[in-house]
Amino acid sequence: MTEAVFEGLGVKAHEHEEGPTTKMIEQYTSQIPSGFYLGLAFGAVGASLGLRLMGRDRDSQFVGHWVAPLLIMGLYNKIVRLQGSD
Repeated sequence: MTEAVFEGLGVKAHEHEEGPTTKMIEQYTSQIPSGFYLGLAFGAVGASLGLRLMGRDRDSQFVGHWVAPLLIMGLYNKIVRLQGSD
């Protein structure tokens, strides 16, 4: 199998800096432990289950949709803390 080579595509290291707003957000969010986002995600699962058991199906689905974004925010937080930012 041949290896694909993409010349001239993408951004090279240190070729682009984040804007001041992104830096400020990363500064504050990096202080939050990653377990906080995981706890919020599990809490959303529990709240969604509770709402479903109470017969509030639409509310249950609404809260259940919070789980993936919370986990993604936790992953982003972890990456910023481990890899740093600009």
